Amino acid sequence: NAVMEEESVTFRTTGSARLGPVSDFTGIPLDQVNFLACQFFALLAAFWFRLYLRPQYTSPVIRHAVATILGISVVSFCFGWYAMHILLLVFACYGILAWGRADNIHSYTMVTAVGYLTICQVSRVFIFNYGILSTDFSGPLMMITQKVTMLAFQVHDGEELSYNIFHSSKPSLLEYLSYNLNFLSILVGPWNNYKDYIDFIEGKHAERRLKRREEPSPMRPVIQKLLICAGCLLFFFTITKAFPVAYNADPDFISQAPFVRRLSYAFFSVQAARSKFYFAWTLADAIHNAAGYGIRGLNEKGEVCWDLISNVNIWGIETATSFKSFIDNWNIQTGIWLKSVCYDRVPYYHTAFTFVLSALWHGVYPGYYFTFLTGIPVTLAARAMRRNFRHHFLCSHWVKLAYDLVTWAATHLAICYTVMPFLLLAVEPTFHPLLFAAPFKLHQVGLEASVHSHFKISPEMFNLM
Repeated sequence: NAVMEEESVTFRTTGSARLGPVSDFTGIPLDQVNFLACQFFALLAAFWFRLYLRPQYTSPVIRHAVATILGISVVSFCFGWYAMHILLLVFACYGILAWGRADNIHSYTMVTAVGYLTICQVSRVFIFNYGILSTDFSGPLMMITQKVTMLAFQVHDGEELSYNIFHSSKPSLLEYLSYNLNFLSILVGPWNNYKDYIDFIEGKHAERRLKRREEPSPMRPVIQKLLICAGCLLFFFTITKAFPVAYNADPDFISQAPFVRRLSYAFFSVQAARSKFYFAWTLADAIHNAAGYGIRGLNEKGEVCWDLISNVNIWGIETATSFKSFIDNWNIQTGIWLKSVCYDRVPYYHTAFTFVLSALWHGVYPGYYFTFLTGIPVTLAARAMRRNFRHHFLCSHWVKLAYDLVTWAATHLAICYTVMPFLLLAVEPTFHPLLFAAPFKLHQVGLEASVHSHFKISPEMFNLM
């Protein structure tokens, strides 16, 4: 029996099984327990890194080495030998950067990183656990893909010449490993600018951002963000658990529940599902801040802003009155990456290509492609409707307020429709509620009408921004 229990624990994760008893006691899957343990370890390590490895007394080489070793240790604990995939991709892309030509390293790096990520996603999804979203090595691979490709594009663009992004023409191996594998961002990210990271390691981050030498204390923003994390956890274990997204695809629920109940449940279940993303991204932001990294500058009140690499604006998301506003506040750093490596570079069909790349980067679950391909016409229709109708409702405060309330509801219903496949993942549950349930058929009719009006209003649909 003991052997079977150990095998059961091991089967639930590719990483360490030492926290199996904690998983059994709490009922939280072991992969998530390992993730939480590593992130809280990273938070403590970040405080230690800032206090005991200060750049004034510690050389950049030591700080780079410690950040890299801790990062590799964290990812090895979480994913075991699967962490080799992460190291392999980093070394392969460094080889391209070190020995490739500046005029083509961005292309080779993009193909290598996205190609290897896709191969790993295919093996993970269709061979091991189709239809089950688990915390596995593909998450760090996604972060590495953003970092290595963005850095390659910066070298290709010659930014090191105009912004002095590197000390030399290209980073050293240690700098490259530290940037990609540091313990601050190895699990969740987010992507951050190479030059900002090097400034942080060398102790120039606060000076460049604030134009002063003294380094501000990050305790206040860290505490605020940890309180947000605690609220998100409480919300997740109470509200989110009570409204599982998978119930939207339950055959009995679809066939027996009335129209209004199905629509209401879909709306609230998708809203509630966001709390886990809020938690992960806010905790990652707090970890960076605890190490002294993440200063944007001073706000209008003269206070230090610690949101340079924040990945989510919760208030902006929950109050969004347009599809674009929602996207701009969700997974912010990934949006910057997509804009930099795709949207601003493709000669035509900017929106379409960007959504396709986003789907490919997220993985190979069919639900991802339903979501992002649906996002193309939704985005274009929302732009057309806003551009052609919003100015008619700005005549008074109350009229604008009514317009904002209507567009808020419409935006979040559109998000609910668009995001549902992303959360359901597989083909079968995705088709069930979205194509055969009455509320979503009505939503499709509205979407088609919006797109049709967009074509009539503006035939150059892909040049809108």
